[in-house]
Amino acid sequence: MSRLTELLRQARKADKQLGDDLEKEFAALMKRRTFGLVFEQHQPEAVELPGRAVRRGDKVRVLPPRGEVKQGDQRLWRVEQIERVDGSRVAHLLELDAEEPETQVVITDDLVVVAEFNDRIYPGLVETGRVERGGDKPFHTVINAENYHALEMLTYTHRGKVDAIYIDPPYNTGAKDWKYNNDYVEGDDDYRHSKWLAFMQRRLEVARELLNPKDSVLIVTIDEKEYLRLGMLLEQMFPEGRVQMVTTAINATGAIRFNEFTRVNEFIFFVLLGKARITPDADKENDEVPWNLLQRREMPSRRGGPQPGPDQFYPIYIDESTGTIREVGTPIPLGVARSTAPEIPGCRAIFPMKPDGTEMNWGLTPPSLRNLLERGFVRVVRNTRSGSQGYSIYYLTGGKVRDIDAGKAEVIGRRADGSVIAKYAGGRATMPTSMWDRQSHNAQSHGTKLISRFLPGRKFPFPKSLYAVEDALGYFVKSKPSATILDFFSGSGTTAHAVMRLNRQDGGRRQCISVTNNEVSAEEQRGLRRQGLRPGDSNWETLGICDYVTKPRVTAAITGTTPDGEPIKGDYKFTDEFPMSHGFEENAAFFTLTYEAPLSVHHNRAFERIAPILWMRAGSQGRIIADLGEDGWDVAETYGVLENLDQAGDFVVRVAEEESVRTAFIVTDDDSAFQMVCRDLPSQVLPVRLYESYLQNFQLRGGR
Repeated sequence: MSRLTELLRQARKADKQLGDDLEKEFAALMKRRTFGLVFEQHQPEAVELPGRAVRRGDKVRVLPPRGEVKQGDQRLWRVEQIERVDGSRVAHLLELDAEEPETQVVITDDLVVVAEFNDRIYPGLVETGRVERGGDKPFHTVINAENYHALEMLTYTHRGKVDAIYIDPPYNTGAKDWKYNNDYVEGDDDYRHSKWLAFMQRRLEVARELLNPKDSVLIVTIDEKEYLRLGMLLEQMFPEGRVQMVTTAINATGAIRFNEFTRVNEFIFFVLLGKARITPDADKENDEVPWNLLQRREMPSRRGGPQPGPDQFYPIYIDESTGTIREVGTPIPLGVARSTAPEIPGCRAIFPMKPDGTEMNWGLTPPSLRNLLERGFVRVVRNTRSGSQGYSIYYLTGGKVRDIDAGKAEVIGRRADGSVIAKYAGGRATMPTSMWDRQSHNAQSHGTKLISRFLPGRKFPFPKSLYAVEDALGYFVKSKPSATILDFFSGSGTTAHAVMRLNRQDGGRRQCISVTNNEVSAEEQRGLRRQGLRPGDSNWETLGICDYVTKPRVTAAITGTTPDGEPIKGDYKFTDEFPMSHGFEENAAFFTLTYEAPLSVHHNRAFERIAPILWMRAGSQGRIIADLGEDGWDVAETYGVLENLDQAGDFVVRVAEEESVRTAFIVTDDDSAFQMVCRDLPSQVLPVRLYESYLQNFQLRGGR
């Protein structure tokens, strides 16, 4: 049910005539909206929070009896009261959003807390493991959470700080591949595309707050089911961005479907923000510095045209005996025939002419050409083509000259005419095309089969090729060795794996934030329910995506060993070839998102769960300050936390001693006390007031 449909229902309940009139106006309005992307803003999504203790005031659903395979009661209830009965916690429930609400009493073990996306949340994190092989490098983080709420959490830690977002969202195939409000969206659902758009829009709205508006990129993969709608959505949501779509081949064999073309490709949208630039490819097989034709060819550059100017039509005198330039002539004024140019014995005067006789302009003025000629950056090539003047003249553009001057390209010799022979040390830079057909991007060979090496016996549907993700990200973060990359549909963890490979290639310190839930596949759910298991049970959760695939895959990539402790077989290929068993010199920490009570946060009773969030805001580097001890303060590698203001002097001294500290969190309700500490902190340290900054961030986001 869409949000407008629900509002109309409520209006009709209060006043039938008013409801009918509003519905007519709404229908008329929809007919007039013929341009742009039109879709329903569906009722806010809701996510179940198994394992979260039931509290008074919570929204809950009643779970089906253990052993029941069918979906249970999907109505929402409010917990009005909790009491103890025969040693069990029992909740008194009131039905929500009902004209005649029912009540019931249910044991809390048979309830699951539900958070709707228009509810305020106050997130925390609980660490569930880590792997450390990277010394003082920042940690990659993997967060087990509903990704919308994880994105909301990141608005406190990473607003405007993310350099690249790479996501592979549900493709909306009609199979049981994604849920909306706890229901799988079927292929015959009339609101199927509308739900998908509402689902994506909500997440992209928060994601854009995380991207650095001055220089960042959003990368989204998709297939033909939703690529048209996704393209329009991105255009509407990022009007300031430059949107381009790339077609990429992912499987030469293809997905065979009845009475349809076999699909061998999918699409990648790139949204470039600010000054984001694509890093060119290096063509190592064609490394010679390329030359440009000196004669302008576009019609606006004809003689007398709007560009480039009147001083770029002149003769160039070629010595007929040597085929070299003897002299660069002077410009011929507009309206004066080229035949008036003086002759030089033994030379042929060459003008910028098209074969049909159209007079054009040269690409340089005479002084600029003479300067390049002296340095060997101009060459003459004989041309016997019909209509030519016998010679073509080439030169090195300003960018290529700068590459030579900067040492990016090396002069390795000279031709007989004195022109240089120059090559790029790492290969010639070429811009990637919008059609990718690369062996390394085969999702079967370098996605599915690659994961089987890291996680023998464990399956994950349709993983991306590791090298395809590496290439897509590399175009934007190769020049950023400390980039922060986010993937909030991380699935098997391919993005984090790709970032580790990029780091190894250039010694970078990039970090990846991976967000995935712990959903169990639809097929596995049925079997688990028959066994009497429910979400939240340990035997259920161990088979979820995060615990069963993402975390162990990231761990295996770093350690070079499988979950069973065996060395991973095989070698990485293409850009950087080495044994997978070598692993990476990287760090990773794993967390589960929690939902805190604002009063507990305000009174500093949730510090242990807020602590990882402060650590992430400070750069995810070094140790987490999880306990302030008897002194009421602590300082780690990149940040410090002060609770006991009586110890402010010692705290400030310690912060000053640690040159790498850039953030200081001060726990106080007293603004004057906060300002007092701020005045004493080193200028390079950013003071943040707790818990005001935290609470305000999420209070302002509530009800969106």
